[in-house]
Amino acid sequence: MVGKKSGKALRDEGLERTDNNMDLSSWPQIAAINQKNYYTDYLKRDDQYLAFRLQNEEARTKMAKNAKDRDRALAMAKPEVTEAEAEADGEATMEDAEETPAEAIGSKVIVIHVGSQNLRIGLSSDALPKTVPMVIARKSATNESEDHDEPKPKRMKREDGSAEDPENQFGPEWSAEFNRMSSDLKVRMRQNKRRMLPNSKEMVVNFNRRTSPETISEHNDPSRVEWTELSNPPPEYIVGQDALRIPDSSNPRYKLYWPIQNGWCNEQDYQSKRMLFLDISLILENAIQTQLGLTSKKEWPQYSCVFVIPDLYDKSYVTQVLDMLMREFAFARVCFIQESLAATFGAGFTSACVVDIGAQKTSICCVEEGMCIENSRVNLKMGGQDVTQAFVKMMLHDHFPYADINLWRRYDFLLAEELKKSLCTMSEASVSPQVFDFHLRVSGQDTQKHTFKAFDEVHLAPMGFFEPTIFDNDEKLGGRRKLIERSVDIYDGQPNDPVSGAQSEIMTALAPAIPASEKTNGEAQAAPTDAQATPARPQQPNAIGRVQEQEATPHSSVAGSPAPEAAPTPQAAGAGSSAAPAPAAQPARPAVEYRDDILPVYALDNAILTSIAHAARSDEKKMRDFIGGIMIVGGGSLTTGFNLFLEERLQILRPGFAKEIMIGVPPRDLDPQVVVWKGASIFGKLSGTNDSWIGQLEYDRLGHRLLAYKCMWAY
Repeated sequence: MVGKKSGKALRDEGLERTDNNMDLSSWPQIAAINQKNYYTDYLKRDDQYLAFRLQNEEARTKMAKNAKDRDRALAMAKPEVTEAEAEADGEATMEDAEETPAEAIGSKVIVIHVGSQNLRIGLSSDALPKTVPMVIARKSATNESEDHDEPKPKRMKREDGSAEDPENQFGPEWSAEFNRMSSDLKVRMRQNKRRMLPNSKEMVVNFNRRTSPETISEHNDPSRVEWTELSNPPPEYIVGQDALRIPDSSNPRYKLYWPIQNGWCNEQDYQSKRMLFLDISLILENAIQTQLGLTSKKEWPQYSCVFVIPDLYDKSYVTQVLDMLMREFAFARVCFIQESLAATFGAGFTSACVVDIGAQKTSICCVEEGMCIENSRVNLKMGGQDVTQAFVKMMLHDHFPYADINLWRRYDFLLAEELKKSLCTMSEASVSPQVFDFHLRVSGQDTQKHTFKAFDEVHLAPMGFFEPTIFDNDEKLGGRRKLIERSVDIYDGQPNDPVSGAQSEIMTALAPAIPASEKTNGEAQAAPTDAQATPARPQQPNAIGRVQEQEATPHSSVAGSPAPEAAPTPQAAGAGSSAAPAPAAQPARPAVEYRDDILPVYALDNAILTSIAHAARSDEKKMRDFIGGIMIVGGGSLTTGFNLFLEERLQILRPGFAKEIMIGVPPRDLDPQVVVWKGASIFGKLSGTNDSWIGQLEYDRLGHRLLAYKCMWAY
């Protein structure tokens, strides 16, 4: 063993230490964290959030002000007040109150509900909203009917260019589907012991063939239309109802733009995102000025705003709207509320399955104790306008006397909407050959009175909600994601728009089959097994037995959903026929929630059961509660007998719950079209318990990140 060397020996060998024990750097040395036991309170207390701090400061300021006012009132009170003086003071106080009436609750809150066809707007203190068409007309070289070579609905022509026969002008597939639905209706009516003439269809066709219009001069027409007169010089744009009444042959021409279509931003008709949201702001600005009387923008900073958004929303749309309301309109405060939750507020229900049928979108969501159940949200791209177009096609198929009808023309569009509202019914007792008439009014021309007969078209057109293959779904995905990119998470770059288990199941059922060459080994083995186990069930989801436990997170997977079959049912295949096929270069199937090439058009009764199944999560008590508390709202539900027909369809699909199934309507005879707006107006009055207001100071500092703290749901 070698002994320890002396300092002299180390110095001689050049190994002596010469650093004087000094540190290598003048920077302070921080000891490493003991990773077995460390703690931080960063972002774990409410007072570390600006939104909560400002809210508490506002509450403390209000409390201090009330205390000072109370002390001041006590200090100024007289020590002894006689009975006569008290009576005199009471009279004076009442006179002062009459001279300066108290401000009504909600009179400084503007409630906005934007739809694909109509905008509903009003003050929170109003009983009912004002309704304005969600359209703007801009000066253009051509109008919308001149822009499209083909009329709407599109007709087929022969090879020589001549018009096809009415029975064949929409193609053999559509005609076969229409005839099948007509035959099924006859079978149901015979089963229900309803009398039908065997030659009803022939009677209708023969009558419509030989009828001719009657001309009525304009001065003899008591209901003539007041067309919009253009000023000199003509304005750059016209908004609302006046835009729909601009003559198609106006000089200069005007073209209609609908900023919201199918519940999405209309990216097909616009060339830039800026112009799209500019038109939305112009329509809202005009409505505030004309419908609410707030002509001066200097008054707007005194008002707050409640804005209604869809249950399944695009985050890009919400953040853009928030910026518009805070920056351009300069409202004092803004808050958002979801459509289904607002509907339960308006109807006064605590729990319900809300089915909102709009003009171009149908949304379904189960609400429980003031919260939307995330996995129950469903958004279908069909509505009342699809019924209008299907009704026109059915009437043209049966030799409608006004064969030149074109829904691109404004007066024809308004005429078709009027005929749909007055004639369509879901009551089988009203299905019989009947004579109707309508007046065709065109600017600068005499009125024409047409008489026609209709038979089962009035019933089969709204039946499209349950058999959506009869609808025209070819162009609903046009322009999707052309202007507005999908919102993504700033950390991992994954899409972070809200997703739903029910919507995922529907999209999976509608998704086209994956070619064998594109499947991975695992998928190639698993898919045939699932298809063999469930031979024909993409269109009939198991509402009780097969509800997978799905996490309510923005990145939930759809691995638990059934694989689509190679040969789906006719309804599922027809509903998804307009969707583009999966990209050929894609090696694996992406999550269905994140795909934009699948159009969510699905039978309404099956969609309702799918939503309820995901809300109940195999709990039979919840299943019975939701299936017995279905509420139908929206303008598309105004068809006569719609609720009763839907109830019967659900009872056939779920005979075990036949006694519990009940379709409700909004109480107090409230118009189903305004229930959502009414609920949002009630929400706007809850100043003491509503913590979701976003103020100007908060927005200036944090921007749209505030939505994560302010929304009542998991944003």
